[in-house]
Amino acid sequence: MKINNVLNLMGGLCMFLYGMSLMGDGLKDGSSGTLKRIMEKATNSPWKAFLLGLFVTALIQSSNATILITAGLVAANILTVRQSLGIIVGANVGTTVTGQIIRLIDLDAGGAVGILELFKPSTLAPVALIAGTLVVKALKKQNSKALGKVLMGFGILFTGMVTMTGSVNSLADTGIFDPMFAVLDKSPVLGFLIGTIMSLVLQSASATVGILQAFSASGGLTFKAIYAVLAGIFLGVTIITALLCSIGAKADQKRIGIINVLFNIAKIILTIAGILLLHRFGALDSIWDKPVNSGIIANTNTIANLASAIVMLPFLTIFEKLAYRVVKDDAEPRNKYADKIDALNPGFMATPALALSSCYNLLLTMFNVSRENIDRAISLVRNYDPEVAEEIESEEENVDIMSDHLSNYLAQLSGKLQLEDHVAILNQYFKDVVEFERLSDLAVDIKDEAEEVHREGSKYSEEILREFDVLVDLVHKVLDNAELTFRDRDIEAAKRIEALEEVVDDLVNSMKENGLQHLANGDYSVVGGTAYVHILGHMERISDMCSNIGLATLSRISPIDDHEYEENLLAGHDEQFNREYEKARAEYYDRFGKYIKDTYPNTGS
Repeated sequence: MKINNVLNLMGGLCMFLYGMSLMGDGLKDGSSGTLKRIMEKATNSPWKAFLLGLFVTALIQSSNATILITAGLVAANILTVRQSLGIIVGANVGTTVTGQIIRLIDLDAGGAVGILELFKPSTLAPVALIAGTLVVKALKKQNSKALGKVLMGFGILFTGMVTMTGSVNSLADTGIFDPMFAVLDKSPVLGFLIGTIMSLVLQSASATVGILQAFSASGGLTFKAIYAVLAGIFLGVTIITALLCSIGAKADQKRIGIINVLFNIAKIILTIAGILLLHRFGALDSIWDKPVNSGIIANTNTIANLASAIVMLPFLTIFEKLAYRVVKDDAEPRNKYADKIDALNPGFMATPALALSSCYNLLLTMFNVSRENIDRAISLVRNYDPEVAEEIESEEENVDIMSDHLSNYLAQLSGKLQLEDHVAILNQYFKDVVEFERLSDLAVDIKDEAEEVHREGSKYSEEILREFDVLVDLVHKVLDNAELTFRDRDIEAAKRIEALEEVVDDLVNSMKENGLQHLANGDYSVVGGTAYVHILGHMERISDMCSNIGLATLSRISPIDDHEYEENLLAGHDEQFNREYEKARAEYYDRFGKYIKDTYPNTGS
């Protein structure tokens, strides 16, 4: 029987830990779409930041996750170290909410009747499991899966808690815990070490406090035994957070970890000193040697964190100054986009929406840099400038660096996504990072052709350049729509790209057809003519890359076969495409024809 009880205790513990993890994951999946925007609301008011940290941690059930997210936002220059101070303190208080939920187990012992019967864990567990299963199976919306995960996690957590409590009660009757509880009563230092080790192993203050609450059901844990264990839990989780904040991190992220350590050390000192003083003056005599229940443990944890927060909030800048002394500034960043790259924080991996948001910001930077490079390269066709050419090469290297970091980060993130929406976004970003890098490559290709013409000492005629400007304006319009498509997920812009891209193809073909006539008129040399044809090809490929960007966005909304989709458009089966194509073709061929129709009547203008 003792063996069975031990197995039940371990099984209940596993269910409890898994349920807590599942509930936390579900809360993060369901809420993390707005989590970053909430975190960005932090101000220089430590009290507002404190409430923000408390709220976010209560929402996602993990102070570690909140502090890691904060460190990532600091690394991305979205928050300053000072703005993060209140969030760190609030996160430490917010983690106590889980213990207050778990204390509902006490309702079993109180003979709850009527409406309170519904809040007994033995009632809540099966109700939550049934509701979670129905939500996952019956509802098709993506957010419903996150809600179902939360409900099922809640049900498993309480099932594990009930199982653990029952096993502890049975084992307590055998006297197996009596020696351990007696030692804890006599040795607060040992209790402190046990709390530290348990929280280090479990990497969760909430889970460790929950286990302590389960053991309180035995009736053998006294207040003088548990306060030191709680203080040890504060230290253990702090060590874990500090380590996670330091792995591959920049200076400001490490400072967040140090500030959390300093705050928790001060909290431990205040908690122990405060409790011992209260005991000395007799304020705790009624509970000091008495058995504690789940509610007393939850309240002690909450009061210790909340009181420490209230006392220390006005002095947080002292911790900030100490953190700056401990952690020195980083060396100069290797390129001007280093801060954007640093925003790809490993700490965001546990909150996919934040990780994807960082990817989006870096991708948008990549697109803007690539587009600026294209504009620089086009300017070289008219007037070659070695300094501009050098800047194109430099920015191309930066785009390659951003691309490498993004690709690696997306690959690491891919194994951590569970929601279909997040997977669809990831697939789009994998495609976009390739296209954005190719855009920058094409800018270099245009630059190389312009450089070849300059090296030969020839120039293009004004007739050629006016004709080329028509194509440039059209390609700019394609790029405008590509930017709208990616930046705003503008579906209409994505559809317009296809029509404009076809007009680019038509216009490039018409311009190439006039090559011999241009050569005969002396509009360019043989070398210049070859380079010009290559430049036209590069411009056409820019529009092709933009088409791929549009298709990646459309595929994110609703999976499509790219080849089949384009064939359907070209076959004239889409009225919107037909209208956009005819409108754009008329506009740009009209301008094109004004320049060449008298000299080249057979251009199709």
